[in-house]
Amino acid sequence: MGRSYPRRPIPAVGAVVVKDRDVLLVMRGKEPGYGQWSIPGGAIHVGETMEQAVVREIREEVGIVIDPVGLVEILDRIVHDEKGMILYHYILLDFLCLYISGRLRAGSDAIKARWVREADLGRYALPRETGEVIRKGLEMANSRSKTHNDKCQMKNAKRLIGVE
Repeated sequence: MGRSYPRRPIPAVGAVVVKDRDVLLVMRGKEPGYGQWSIPGGAIHVGETMEQAVVREIREEVGIVIDPVGLVEILDRIVHDEKGMILYHYILLDFLCLYISGRLRAGSDAIKARWVREADLGRYALPRETGEVIRKGLEMANSRSKTHNDKCQMKNAKRLIGVE
């Protein structure tokens, strides 16, 4: 089945990849959205889990290793042609992913790739839905970090008072 003018929706993954306080953006190298800034991702292959697909896509697209830690959002991406026909229809499963290792580079489907501070996201012409997914992913990452820090502090406090 081709990706343009599909007979049915194509399941795909996206990644809100967080490294320290930065988020990963790519300039798309393929349609839909050629030349636009977005989060990386792509179609799920037959036999892959969603998590396997997001790990593979990020490795292929930008050359880094990530850990998918949670589902941020499920969205439809439907693009019509000039005659109103459905040109593309993806069901997107966007994951929060934490950077593990690797050197960032534009790969298979990306023209450019870069780490961007949350405060600088407004400088990129992101689609509204993409900006919302990124903000939601960053909130999840911040909440996750706070929970992790709280657990570490509680463990240290218990150890200090001998209650482990």
